[in-house]
Amino acid sequence: MEKEAFVWLGLLIVFLVIEIITVGLTSVWLAGGALAALLLNIAGLNLIWQVGAFFAVSFLLLFFTRPFAVKYINAHHEKTNYEGVIGKIVRITETVDNLAQTGTAVVNGLEWTARAEKDGEVLEPGTLAKVVSISGVKLIVKKYEED
Repeated sequence: MEKEAFVWLGLLIVFLVIEIITVGLTSVWLAGGALAALLLNIAGLNLIWQVGAFFAVSFLLLFFTRPFAVKYINAHHEKTNYEGVIGKIVRITETVDNLAQTGTAVVNGLEWTARAEKDGEVLEPGTLAKVVSISGVKLIVKKYEED
């Protein structure tokens, strides 16, 4: 076995181990490319063909199988607690003022630090706001206006 075969075999093993550890479809396509290159090495083709096959097979696997994998394998992704908060309407419990660095809001019975989406906006206690995003442990809100 040539030294390139050991390199391709090593890469194949590394990519498979990474895939097993992450379980996130991160390197399975590269493992396929390494396997193709290893097979071309065993067949006696030179290094240029092996490298070309590695990149071509990796790209083709990524291009044709990733959309399927994202659609069907990760289709049952459930929102975590914080992702479920985005878009909710909350009641401001302490004046939200970015310049004074104050503000709280209650979401699902839990009090969160709140900041306005725009620095000049001040939201008074009792007003309703919509959560537009989360930054660290702070809700980023904007004044809620009913349609």
